[in-house]
Amino acid sequence: MNRTNCLRIHLRATTLIICSLALLTPLYAQRGLLTPADTLRVATVADAQIAPDGERVVYTVSSVEGNETRTRLWLVRRSLRGTDPLRANEPPRELLPAGWTGATPRWSPDGRRVAFLSTHEGQAGIYVINVAGGVPRLVAPVRETNFFITYADEPFAWSPDSRRIAFVSASAPEGSAPIVMSEQQRPDPLVVDRIQYKSRTSFSDNLRTHVWLTDVDEPNPRQLTTGQFYDHALTFSPRGDEIAFLSNHEQDPDAINNSDIFAVAMDGRVRQITSTKGCEYQPAWSPDGKWLAYTATKRDVTTIDSVAEDAHVWVIAADGSAPGRELTDRFNRRAQRPRWSPDSRKLYFLANDAGQTLIYWVDLGGGTVRSLFAPDALKPPDNRILYAHADLLAPERVQINSFSLQRSAVLDTFAFTMSSPLAPAEVWTFRADTASGVGSPPVRVSTHNAQFARSLALVAPEEIKFKSFDDTNVQGWLMKPVGWRDDRRYPMILSIHGGPHGMSGYAFNATWQAYAARGYAVLYINPRGSSGYGQKFSDGTLNEWGGGDYRDLMAGVDEVLRTHQWLDANRLGVTGGSYGGFMTNWIITQTPRFRAAVASASVSNLISFYATSLYQDLLHAEFGGAPWDDYDALWRWSPIRYVKQVETPTLFIHGEQDNDVHITQAEEMYMALRRRNVETVLVRYPREGHGLREPRHRVDALERTLAWFDKYLR
Repeated sequence: MNRTNCLRIHLRATTLIICSLALLTPLYAQRGLLTPADTLRVATVADAQIAPDGERVVYTVSSVEGNETRTRLWLVRRSLRGTDPLRANEPPRELLPAGWTGATPRWSPDGRRVAFLSTHEGQAGIYVINVAGGVPRLVAPVRETNFFITYADEPFAWSPDSRRIAFVSASAPEGSAPIVMSEQQRPDPLVVDRIQYKSRTSFSDNLRTHVWLTDVDEPNPRQLTTGQFYDHALTFSPRGDEIAFLSNHEQDPDAINNSDIFAVAMDGRVRQITSTKGCEYQPAWSPDGKWLAYTATKRDVTTIDSVAEDAHVWVIAADGSAPGRELTDRFNRRAQRPRWSPDSRKLYFLANDAGQTLIYWVDLGGGTVRSLFAPDALKPPDNRILYAHADLLAPERVQINSFSLQRSAVLDTFAFTMSSPLAPAEVWTFRADTASGVGSPPVRVSTHNAQFARSLALVAPEEIKFKSFDDTNVQGWLMKPVGWRDDRRYPMILSIHGGPHGMSGYAFNATWQAYAARGYAVLYINPRGSSGYGQKFSDGTLNEWGGGDYRDLMAGVDEVLRTHQWLDANRLGVTGGSYGGFMTNWIITQTPRFRAAVASASVSNLISFYATSLYQDLLHAEFGGAPWDDYDALWRWSPIRYVKQVETPTLFIHGEQDNDVHITQAEEMYMALRRRNVETVLVRYPREGHGLREPRHRVDALERTLAWFDKYLR
């Protein structure tokens, strides 16, 4: 078969049609190897917001410029005319003038304007731009707090008539002053008198966030709520008479994490809508004004960080006349970001499921939960490419991380951002008939990472499933090294996710691709404790960090060594960040089978972690109390207790301003290994918190990680 017969070009849509995967082989061989510096080429595409007309999508693109990451707004039009899913769209364009950055774009209900957050010429606030053209205009200055707020999304909301914007801004509570964070102006001494006196990278500024309101055309910001609270996550009533929001009104909100839903009227009167022991999150008012949807947990004790309990979708009468109803309890998956159908009859939401994150929906009455589209819909039978300028087949398994929807005529139109193991996130759209729910396959409408994906040799992971020590089913993935040959044996890196209730899966991961490009096989597993497998599985780490999850990980290593003879059991490395860093520390204290380890932002001592972390309630939720309630249990599951057993050379990577996991956690482990003459290095990154943000630091950490594994595994 010649190339002409195998390839045809859809000229109008500039879409490549692939007839034979064999033709990809020479293209693949010509691609470059992904280096640590290449990871900075990935554009982070997020927050896709569909316009009221269902044709336009505004979204954010974050990219590295020098040693900074800048976020800009982009606009793309997706034509609803015609039936051909390969119909060309207008190419995406930047929405803002040159020199502007922006985040959190939101359409006005009339579709004429977009509001967004930005800092321009030193003024942080909410700006509005006419989509038809013009210069952005400041409508409200915004003061942020550095306090850690869980699910602090939706920082502003349009009124239904497009004339006003409700927003969240911070102020000092009555009778107190904010703490200035600069070293020159900070109080000396600094007097601490609250539990949550730390933010993620410094000390809490003591500012409290409240609900404000401003007119758009004649800005006049005024504060609607007050008090010693953190009000956030706004949704405007369709009648325009109230704004719903989240707030924790416990007597000591620092001590008890318990967010409820409140509503404030235009005259400042506040009423409480939910009053539960669990936490409510992400409220969304129904278009008909009768209901509020939200996600929620039910347990008495929860945490501001990594929650073991799966949140489900709930609804409550907006007037508070009846208790909330749980709609997705039988679904047994962690839900987030509920969004109403335009007719107020259905709720759409995201949920993790076995490595995927997809859009699901449920009727207002509850019952069966359905996927918006089956994963196989992403790959039509004829293998047509559903997006322009690409030479990769559409993925079968994916992760979606944001979505929005609108109704236009007889269609419900969705915009979402989606990634797969071979493709960083892009914007996609999906149209479904309002009556039948049947739609054409999703279509990709942005190409910010297409050139990146085409230019590099990327590896698709192989899914693995195995039985753990107690017959629990566990899922994981194995990536071959780039250029793999069946007559060679290769070293393998076990990479462990954080949380402990995170989830690895089908998202693009540039770090793992860099490992594979360096000649390493990469194994990643979702051990018990991971989300996406139901509540019992997520609870698998309670009262035993490093118990069943450690044994799951080791069972996975044993499984791939048994079934993949090209892996070298004598050249194993292990790495992870946050809870994955904890597990790395735990593993090297429990077994000498790993020849090298890299622990990032890692926990080593649960006793000292409790007093130095900004969220002590994580241990309350995971272990049922404070250290003085059961010291022996926390000490039993602390890696530092078993440090005399470590033989593995270990690199520690940590941000100096990390208050999630204080750098003393790495220092304790590092010093113990040094004193015991185990090969070890501690790399401290100034100005960094929990996870490295500065591009130069991100590349440096990855280069050091690869060099460490090269030294001991190659």
